[in-house]
Amino acid sequence: MKIDMKYSVSLTEANKNFSRIAKMVDEKGSAVILKNSKPKYVIFPYDQLSSLGKSDKEEMNDLAKLLLTEHKKAFQED
Repeated sequence: MKIDMKYSVSLTEANKNFSRIAKMVDEKGSAVILKNSKPKYVIFPYDQLSSLGKSDKEEMNDLAKLLLTEHKKAFQED
């Protein structure tokens, strides 16, 4: 499963217009929800859940590491 950060929205936007987020997931395959400008949640279709194999989990771990590296400052507590 590929997760593209360009399909990200704020938590506020997701709360206000979840149907838009669901449509984005239907069209693009996933969406990332940001909380305080930081990636917090990933939404993808339920039917893809059972298809997450080891390679997909590894890919998600790699993505998490990449996000943490790229946004290290945002994840640091003040």
